[in-house]
Amino acid sequence: MLPDLTDLTMFRAALADAPAADVPARQGAEARNGQLTKPPGALGRLEDLAIWYAGWRGDPRPQITAPQVIVFAGNHGVTAQGVSAFPAEVTVQMVANFQHGGAAINQLAKAAGARMDVHALELERPTGDFTETDAMTEADCLAALQAGWTAVDPAADLLVVGEMGIGNTTSAAAICHALFGGAAADWTGRGTGVDDAGLQLKTDVVARGVARHGADRPDGMQVLARLGGREIAAMAGAIAAARQLRIPVILDGFICGAAAACLQDIATGALDHAVAGHLSAEGAHGRLLQQLDKTPLLTLGLRLGEGSGGALAINILKSAVACHSGMATFAEAGVSDA
Repeated sequence: MLPDLTDLTMFRAALADAPAADVPARQGAEARNGQLTKPPGALGRLEDLAIWYAGWRGDPRPQITAPQVIVFAGNHGVTAQGVSAFPAEVTVQMVANFQHGGAAINQLAKAAGARMDVHALELERPTGDFTETDAMTEADCLAALQAGWTAVDPAADLLVVGEMGIGNTTSAAAICHALFGGAAADWTGRGTGVDDAGLQLKTDVVARGVARHGADRPDGMQVLARLGGREIAAMAGAIAAARQLRIPVILDGFICGAAAACLQDIATGALDHAVAGHLSAEGAHGRLLQQLDKTPLLTLGLRLGEGSGGALAINILKSAVACHSGMATFAEAGVSDA
């Protein structure tokens, strides 16, 4: 079990001192890959994924048997600005749907053989409207990080984190704009499906929020507190906890990527244990993945959130590891090695 986070300084220190992949396990996986009954490189990126996974699990011949999907939910005060096509009460209603097994992510987690957990974070108390105040106080941000930090099962061997929160594409866009610059329009998309007027309003909200909170170029932790949401901070906490536990992570879409970007801004290499599950249809996600230096495993036009794209990619990684660990070597199979 990981120790509780007592303050944000402790969280920063955990990121700075995060464990690295196991070099001997990675080298062993590379050696095994070179002996398997296939032409060199014939399984393409699956080979790289299996070797990467082996390094983080400390096992040159690993298996994936206990994936975990966690969905975090939070409400955003910035919805008062009219940035979403759906009302804030949908967050509460969708949490109930998750808990009763009726959402897409329930089906995708089940299909991937993953345990699924749902954490609703103070839905009765939305974050502050970041055009007027900080989204979260330091204490609120720490509590949300802690919620994610403790939600990760130490027995899991793969993690996907997802979210639900009306207004959270606005927060994600503001985070990316503050961290990476450019224009607000570069990072702002239609989210739940706002029309052209709604998109213009949303873009203006993002611009005003970043102008208020980003002029001093705050780091990822400050950006997360000033512009983020509880579910975004919880995803960041869970991704960071997985690193401490050497549990590989599959990132979901734009909002999850924004949470991850805050970690990368705080500590270079903070996402070395993570891969991108998919490229979503949210317009800025591709730009964000370029900033994170992550190549997506899937491109299926998804824009649901919930961890759906990450959950879909579990079976890709499972397949990579199954081939790596289950295939015979040339010697074992009695096949001539070219």
